[in-house]
Amino acid sequence: MSAVNDTKFSSVVFLLTGIPGMENVHIWISIPFCLIYLISIVGNSVILFIIKTDSSLHEPMYVFLSMLAITDLSLSISTIPTILGIYLFNSGRISLNACFAQLFFVHSLSKMESSVLLLMAFDRFIAICNPLRYTSILTLPRIAKMGLVAVLRSVAVIIPLPILLTRFRYCRDNVLSHSYCLHQDVMKAACSDISVNSIYGLFVKVFTVGLDSFLIFLSYVMIVKTVLSVASRRECLRALNTCVSHLCAVVLFYISDIGLALIHRFGNSSTHLLQIILGYIYLLVPPLMNPIVYSVKSKHLRERIIRAFVK
Repeated sequence: MSAVNDTKFSSVVFLLTGIPGMENVHIWISIPFCLIYLISIVGNSVILFIIKTDSSLHEPMYVFLSMLAITDLSLSISTIPTILGIYLFNSGRISLNACFAQLFFVHSLSKMESSVLLLMAFDRFIAICNPLRYTSILTLPRIAKMGLVAVLRSVAVIIPLPILLTRFRYCRDNVLSHSYCLHQDVMKAACSDISVNSIYGLFVKVFTVGLDSFLIFLSYVMIVKTVLSVASRRECLRALNTCVSHLCAVVLFYISDIGLALIHRFGNSSTHLLQIILGYIYLLVPPLMNPIVYSVKSKHLRERIIRAFVK
């Protein structure tokens, strides 16, 4: 890249947007976003603190839950301040490099969350289908290796995205449709052929979200098959009840993730508002709801939280 082009490249600025047509009430819209940010940070931090300090929670299920909390916490920290900047200070300008960094973290953390949800499904599969070998299969060193593989996979498949985006010239109206940077949004602002990015983005989605969701589905097919073979209806319901929290997390994450991907790929101008709403659900709802759902549904965790704060 020549010195002139490099100067133009480094001076490119994107404009992040809020909800169109509601600029006059941005300050009021910021209130629920502030509450969501606060609840997400506090909720996931409390779960991490309780799991770390209570040795009785140093079990595979809670180790995976702490991985999910770290991912959700990181996702909130890397994106919600940008959203609040738009609604509180009307500060929607973001430099090219900052935008590339943000989309790297958004997408890599999203793929990390998908990986953790798959690991949690594997945890429930072993706990219900092979309970006698549960502790011998899911040892802490093995869980650490599984977590490392999940991180490496997420980073490896996402790091080409910002690298591919640096090849483009950005000479269009660089107004993005979200309050944060997404690869599928940024690449549409390029004045170049984006077919390689589009194909690679589809490959990443299929290889991560598609594969993980399929394996989660298979694990629950095996879980249901095992549970239905149990004679006692009470034991059957008890076993399924241990999966409710995870199923809620799976539904919250995959519906918004897949829905947003489909709208970006096949949507038109009439679906713009739906695209914005799904973008917020995809980013904000899982970090907000996961600690709430797990705290409510997990009796052991709920008791520890109450004991820690109500003495």
